Amino acid sequence: MNIKAVRIYGKNDLRLEEFPLPEVGPDDVQVRVVSDSVCMSTYKAAIEGGDHKRVPDDCATNPTIVGHEFCGDIIAVGDNWKHKYKVGDKFAIQPAHYYKGSQMAPGYSYNFCGGSSTYSNIPIETLLMDCLLPYEADAYFYGSLAEPISCVVGTFHAMYHTKAGSYVHEMGIKEGGKMAMLASVGPMGLGAIDYALHCDRRPSLLVITDIDDARLERAASIYTVEEAKKQGIELHYVNTKMEGATEYLRSLTGGTGYDDVICFAPVKPLIEQAGDILGFDGCLNFFAGPTDSQFKAPFNWYNVHYLYTHVVGTSGGNNDDLKEAIEMMSAGKLNPAALVTHIGGLNAVVDTVLNLPSIPGGKKLIYNHIDLPLTAIADFEEAGKTDPLFAELDKICKAHNNLWSAEAERYLLSHAKSI
Repeated sequence: MNIKAVRIYGKNDLRLEEFPLPEVGPDDVQVRVVSDSVCMSTYKAAIEGGDHKRVPDDCATNPTIVGHEFCGDIIAVGDNWKHKYKVGDKFAIQPAHYYKGSQMAPGYSYNFCGGSSTYSNIPIETLLMDCLLPYEADAYFYGSLAEPISCVVGTFHAMYHTKAGSYVHEMGIKEGGKMAMLASVGPMGLGAIDYALHCDRRPSLLVITDIDDARLERAASIYTVEEAKKQGIELHYVNTKMEGATEYLRSLTGGTGYDDVICFAPVKPLIEQAGDILGFDGCLNFFAGPTDSQFKAPFNWYNVHYLYTHVVGTSGGNNDDLKEAIEMMSAGKLNPAALVTHIGGLNAVVDTVLNLPSIPGGKKLIYNHIDLPLTAIADFEEAGKTDPLFAELDKICKAHNNLWSAEAERYLLSHAKSI
């Protein structure tokens, strides 16, 4: 059958095309891709083209499908996989399979598998590494957001602490400790707030910072101080665009500093601030991936030596992280809807990816079988004045605290124009 997909041909060269998908063989699983959320990593791949570590060097003549945060339905299963998968099941995917150490991944490296497609054939490496996962929630977009949420889960698990005289790394954030998340009201930061409030290893103090009041206010309206208190957490939202911000952040800990700090932006002063607010045996996780391979920032190495401060970095989650994300979402412990600020169809992917840094807001959620311009949820009301589809979506979102929802998704999929 013919499919529609967005493929990469080189630097800043993405194309929405129609081409045939190979028939299912004995080692194949074929899927219908319903939703895919756009990741900054896809933008990085788009601007680097064949220079990207996951994109083939010869992508100009060997184009691959982009998009790796996808979810949908299994529609065909080869004979060798019928013991594990069945037609009609929903799926989520862990793109970073690292089969035999390879950097290849769906959404970067494969001709016939990626999130920005109507249908895909799952590569054998993904199946062998158990990275095609069952998914049972009532909304597809949860499955698309499972991968970014798994990155947050992995970040929390990768942090560590030690005890005096011991070389054992006690993995995870300090339970009941003091935690700060800097520049953390973007999409990934919101997911981290949600996870910090509802995971089984929580801080007693959680401080969220940014320099944008509107973004902080939105975050505070979704993850409230009152809800955090019910979880035993003292929650603060702080605009650090002020004199003495670092000193103020330390003062919230009683002057002892933070056990865990996560930095969500690759900004030199922010990293310096993160280091300066760490306490004894504090752990800094540099979450944000810079595009500059020579990116550097000052750090207090005296404290590394004498105060046992630690620095870690995480890039993506593993399979266990993805499974945990799916389980928590399916159980209603996490609601990643707050990450989503824009909705669009497959026709919007090219412009969205290439202009991603300049488009404000959080996650851009794509539904691959519809034709829809990328539209902010905040603009649904205005768009609804001339389009009844947006008028109804606006009504549904307002009933859900201005967030995307399973109800909104069902309405969109049943009423939007097909691509």
